[in-house]
Amino acid sequence: MKFMKLGSKPDAFQTDGSDARYVLSDLPSDIVIHVEDARFYLHKFPLLCKSSLLQRLIIEASQNGTDEVVIQDIPGGVKTFEICAKFCYGMVVTLNAYNVVAARCAAEYLGMTEDVEKSNLIFKIEVFLNSGIFRSWKDSIIALQTTDALLPWSEELKLVGRCIDSIATKATVNPSNVMWSYTYNRKSASSDEIVEARKSSQAVPKDWWVEDLCELDVDLYRRVMVAVKSRGRIPSDVVGEALKAYAARWLPECCDMLAEDAYSEAYKHLLETIVWLLPSDKGSSGISCCFFLKLLKVTVLIGAGELLKEELVDRIVLQLHKASVNDLLIPSKPPAQTVYDVQLVQTLISRYMSHAGVAQDGIFLNNLDQEMFETNVDSESLLALCKLVDRYIAEVASDPNLSVSSFVDLVTSMPETARPTHDGLYTAIDVFLKLHPGLPKMEKRKISSLMDVKKLSKGACIHAAQNDRLPLRVVVQVLFFEQLRAAGAAAAATPNVSVARCMARLAEEEEEDDHEHWKEGRALPEPPTPGALKRQLGSLKLGGDGDDGRRLVARSSSVANQSSRLSLSSRSRRIFDRLWVGGSAKLPGEAAATAAVGKGSSDTSGSSQSPRSSAKPLESKSSSSSSRNRRYSVS
Repeated sequence: MKFMKLGSKPDAFQTDGSDARYVLSDLPSDIVIHVEDARFYLHKFPLLCKSSLLQRLIIEASQNGTDEVVIQDIPGGVKTFEICAKFCYGMVVTLNAYNVVAARCAAEYLGMTEDVEKSNLIFKIEVFLNSGIFRSWKDSIIALQTTDALLPWSEELKLVGRCIDSIATKATVNPSNVMWSYTYNRKSASSDEIVEARKSSQAVPKDWWVEDLCELDVDLYRRVMVAVKSRGRIPSDVVGEALKAYAARWLPECCDMLAEDAYSEAYKHLLETIVWLLPSDKGSSGISCCFFLKLLKVTVLIGAGELLKEELVDRIVLQLHKASVNDLLIPSKPPAQTVYDVQLVQTLISRYMSHAGVAQDGIFLNNLDQEMFETNVDSESLLALCKLVDRYIAEVASDPNLSVSSFVDLVTSMPETARPTHDGLYTAIDVFLKLHPGLPKMEKRKISSLMDVKKLSKGACIHAAQNDRLPLRVVVQVLFFEQLRAAGAAAAATPNVSVARCMARLAEEEEEDDHEHWKEGRALPEPPTPGALKRQLGSLKLGGDGDDGRRLVARSSSVANQSSRLSLSSRSRRIFDRLWVGGSAKLPGEAAATAAVGKGSSDTSGSSQSPRSSAKPLESKSSSSSSRNRRYSVS
């Protein structure tokens, strides 16, 4: 830190322990100066030689027959007046970055100019500012911090502007011309100054200056950043790093503090300043999506306004695929019932889809490749966003207050082409069904129909086959497709008419069930779409039309019939008995499988044996074993 010593006489100011201050001298004091609550017992002559204000006040006091003078509102208060008084006596005074601005303002207030005496205090302070303070990086920042308590004097004397100009000039210097007297790591910086040099002994990062500015007040920080950006030498990524560091310094991580009214206005002003300082190029990749989402979270919690919110949303949607689940977990505010603001995330996804040229229903508006090229959104970005959305849905699905419509809207917000695997979606559906056990049957079907069992991995299929929360129809699909996948590596495939017939029969039974609801005067839920499933299943291929194919159908029939009968109601058993018999008896060459299934269907006790034609015989039912476990052991 730079410093400057003025005067040569030893410091003779003393205090009696109270507010009285006096000078040790053989001459008695002849003037008492009141500064705030302090009293200075001084001598007229030294003061009259340096200060035009004290000249006037002492003359007025003499004319009024008193030896007391009152000074009010002096910049810096008692400490600064003492510095000026010591200078008048020629005593040693040490100026540094912490007191030089206050001393300069007080000297101006007291009129310690060249007109009163040559080389007066103002002149000496100006020399020190230009040759020391403004040539030092740290001293310039410290001096700028002291100006806030000295307004309006520091502003009128242009000390604030000069400090800002000094800081901005040094921040925009080419890093190759900056030499530190310490390590290049700014996080461990402890030096007092930056010295410009033609050659640097160590590599200096472009953002070496950002953390030092984090100690500034928000208004001063704004003015410094404006000056830095106006020079046009700092890239947007460095500006983003500076704003990120400042936000991390002053924005709390705890959401409870943001909700306190005592701090909400201060946080709102801080947030508005940071957003206002963001680079004008919204598509700039220098600022992460995580940072924007953090600002958006603060905006929502403190209610900073729609304009600020819209500005952040416009920037987030350009790189939403780079976010994380934690970034999207934005707490909601009353009167919202959910824990997190799901509607806001839905808005972000919809805006992203619009930017990518995708309609809300997941259909690309124009040619896929062309739209992605024009909007700078590639397939990898959409895939990454879809994975992110599925993980987010699984996280918010644990909220008991999340409605079915909100869940469906989140799932359908992504196009089908962006979801090559449905494992993440299955996890979200499972969590939602687990936390919403009281859902009506048709709503469970609606939610489960969002998942394509053909896109589940083997592990997910095994889990789904044992999942009691899934509707029966979905479990049957999982069992069929898992068996078909196991046989997919066999020889040339033939159309699996049995599977299609069985699924169509199940769909007909479900439609009859809905018809019974209508006849009994109950509300008819939203019907499923069996036609789509029939077409989907009819297009599948089963390896081999000989003994292997017949054994596969027989095994699937026996396993599904046996496991489902152990856990389903009598009405569901009846549906299973009818669909399995009707689905397999009409295939030529499958007499053994049909006989086994028919025998099982006639057993009203719910126990069944595996057919003789199965590739692998099953053990008889144990009363302690679960139907789901038995299904798992086969599939």
